[in-house]
Amino acid sequence: MKQASLAAIGLAAIGLSTPASAQSGTLDRVKARGELICGNHIALPGFGLQGPDGRWAGLDIDLCRAVSSAIFNDPNKIKFIPTTPQMRFVVVQSGEVDMLARNATYTMSRDTSAGMSWPIINYFDGQGFMVRKSLGVSEAKGLSGASICVTQGTTTELNLADFFRANNLKYEIIGFATNEEGVKALEAGRCDAFTTDSSGLAAERLKFAKPDDFMILPTLISREPLGPAVKRGDESWFNLVKWTHYAMLNAEELGVTKANVDEMLKSTNPEIKRLLGVEGKFGEGLGLSNDWAYRIIKHVGNYGESFERNVGMGSKLQLKRGLNDLASKGGLQYPHPIR
Repeated sequence: MKQASLAAIGLAAIGLSTPASAQSGTLDRVKARGELICGNHIALPGFGLQGPDGRWAGLDIDLCRAVSSAIFNDPNKIKFIPTTPQMRFVVVQSGEVDMLARNATYTMSRDTSAGMSWPIINYFDGQGFMVRKSLGVSEAKGLSGASICVTQGTTTELNLADFFRANNLKYEIIGFATNEEGVKALEAGRCDAFTTDSSGLAAERLKFAKPDDFMILPTLISREPLGPAVKRGDESWFNLVKWTHYAMLNAEELGVTKANVDEMLKSTNPEIKRLLGVEGKFGEGLGLSNDWAYRIIKHVGNYGESFERNVGMGSKLQLKRGLNDLASKGGLQYPHPIR
């Protein structure tokens, strides 16, 4: 009997399993296939939207491209699978996609009973309302008696019910299968308000023929930690997606950008040397080459760069960093150490 088999038997005897790196998992399948399969939003500006040239772009899309870059040194070895709210988790659970990056909310029930794991939060959000300015409403409690358009099968629908019940307000719910249908109904005057994550409201408002006729109310009625999901059971793949995000955060914290990453290879800063694979062998634990983070930054950039071009003040959405700023600047994005 081979020594490796004896080692595995020994581990099993004391209640431990063979190391994840020795098991065939998602990363092996992705490498053998030659491409990453990523579930994404059908059409949400800033997060997942296909351009006229057929190329997908957005904050969530960048996360998929970063994972592809880490594995293949190529941000384009990806097959994107646009998903509806009703099907987005099914494709993860069935293994049809390797990861879902589709502004999905991380909740307890989804984490504990849906067969999925949530590696990180790449956007901290909250649920809000969009109304016509002519409605004359300035905050959410003024929507008593209003008709509200909402996407069915989402936490948005549940939060809506909680808010109106808690505040003893009456409302009429008008449900739709997708955000697109709901916002079109608002634009057509079929409902008084549309509700979803505040970032989604800013994105959907861009699609209106007369966006200045509408306003997003300042009230947020929930906490919406949005992030990627992977099928439960492959810790190595979970770690790869998680550390892809942390690599982008570390790069921003350390001032490493898409433009200067090659020059930064000469840095004497130990943190930058570890990040870029000049020092240490931190790629090995992920099943990747030690320049895995360099590849991410070279092809996609750091988190701040991705945020700015997709949803930040330099984009059409013009969203402020807020909770999504680095922890060192008062936000919640905390870069875990690579060491």
